[in-house]
Amino acid sequence: MRLIGLDPGLQRTGWGIIEARGSRLSHVADGVITSNAAEPLAQRLVALFDGLQQVLTDWAPDEAAVEETFVNKNPTSTLKLGQARGIALLAPALAGLPVHEYAPNHVKKAVVGVGHAAKDQVALMVRTLLPGVTPKGADAVDALAVAIAHAHRRGRPGLGLGAAGAWR
Repeated sequence: MRLIGLDPGLQRTGWGIIEARGSRLSHVADGVITSNAAEPLAQRLVALFDGLQQVLTDWAPDEAAVEETFVNKNPTSTLKLGQARGIALLAPALAGLPVHEYAPNHVKKAVVGVGHAAKDQVALMVRTLLPGVTPKGADAVDALAVAIAHAHRRGRPGLGLGAAGAWR
């Protein structure tokens, strides 16, 4: 099963693709799609959408997992991040993929074992779980972590997010 994890952002959207065979995970590819901050918002969203479509075409994942947005102190930034997240949900859905969503704390708990783990702890565990990987930046690390969290949830069919967003 080939899984893509997405860490949405308006300036940088990280993506990471892994393969899950039973309990074995392997790195396939990762990267970051960027948009030009000098362009109008609509053009930046088009750049993210086009980039995601290309990644989906090139790597043909079977399922997608997208990190949920956390609320910033700045409502304008939160709204723009939400629009980028909309693109991260739309592109794989239009490609016919099942799309799953995970809160940042749930991703950290699945990868590190602690819901409030630091970014460097997540990066260390991603490199541990996917030996030999050198992700193309922090956003790609986060996207790989989302893919790993989804792989773990898929490997335990009775587990997952309940209606209240808590792990069962």
